[in-house]
Amino acid sequence: MAAPRLVEPVVRFCAVISRYEEARQWAIERLIQQWGEAAEVWPAADFTAGGFYDKEMGTGLTKVLVAIEQFADPAGLAQWKTTTNQWEREYAEAAGHDEPRPLNLDPGYVTQAKLVLATVKDRDHRLYLRDGIFAEVTLNYMRGGWVHHRWTYPDYRTEAVAKFAMTCRDRLRAHLVQTDGFRRV
Repeated sequence: MAAPRLVEPVVRFCAVISRYEEARQWAIERLIQQWGEAAEVWPAADFTAGGFYDKEMGTGLTKVLVAIEQFADPAGLAQWKTTTNQWEREYAEAAGHDEPRPLNLDPGYVTQAKLVLATVKDRDHRLYLRDGIFAEVTLNYMRGGWVHHRWTYPDYRTEAVAKFAMTCRDRLRAHLVQTDGFRRV
C-alpha cells in the first residue's frame, strides 16, 4: 500500500493586472497585509490578451508579479483564488471605475518543478480543485529552464516570467536545503 509522503512547501505568488496604478497598489498592499511580506515585486509589464479583457477591464493593462516571502502549503490554492476573487469584487465596488472589473488577481505557486495557476475556467488540461476553482500547470522546469505548453498564456511565455519563476525556485531550493525539507522518494 502506498503511503502519503511529505509535500514540499511552495512559493505563493499573485499576478496583479489592471490599467490603474492605484488598483495595482491596492492589491499589493492587500496581498502583503493578508499573506505576508513580499519577497519579490516584479516591475509592471504590458498585458495583452488579444482583446479578451477589453470589455470588462479596458485597454492599456499592465501586470505585476508578487511573490510572498513565507512559504506555503499548495493545498491552499483554491482558497487563495476564492479570496482574491472576493478582493476583486471589493475593489470594484469601492473604486468607482467605469469598468466592471478594474482589477484581476491571479494567484498561483512555484515549486521546484512547476509554476501552477488557479483559474475559474475549465479546460481539458485543468484539474478541478473545489468551489469552482481549477489548477493549471502553466510552466515546467526541465533541463535548467522553464518550458511552456500549448495552453500557456502568451504573457507566461516571456523571459521576464521565466526569470521571476527562477528567482522563486532558487529561493525555495535554498529554503529546502537549509531546512532539509526535500521530499524523499
